[in-house]
Amino acid sequence: MAIDWDERPELNITPLVDIMLVLLAILMVTTPAIIFEETITLPDGSKTASVNKIPPLEIRIDKAKNVYIGKDKFALKNFPDNIILIANKYDKETTIYIKADRELLYNDVMYVMKAIKNAGFLKVALETNG
Repeated sequence: MAIDWDERPELNITPLVDIMLVLLAILMVTTPAIIFEETITLPDGSKTASVNKIPPLEIRIDKAKNVYIGKDKFALKNFPDNIILIANKYDKETTIYIKADRELLYNDVMYVMKAIKNAGFLKVALETNG
């Protein structure tokens, strides 16, 4: 058996690449699971100041298209003018809940909501029985 000293061996790097890919996959899976915890000291609020909560305003609409604000009754077609007139009695930050009869058309309820928004109220919500 003769030894050929000029022969160069070939390097097989396939197992090295396989091991590196497995290590990369393990790193990618475990990295999101690492949780860093930082302690945060929050400032203390003033315990003497109290926030005055504004009571919500309820507006009801019945089948006959009458709009009620408290005990006041308005016709639907006259409601936009009336809400502008009485809007000065209420704070604009007041939350307004609209309760409408299920027999009403969508347009009628949106007409009331648009009139309330045009009067300057920003917090308007529809209330359901669900």
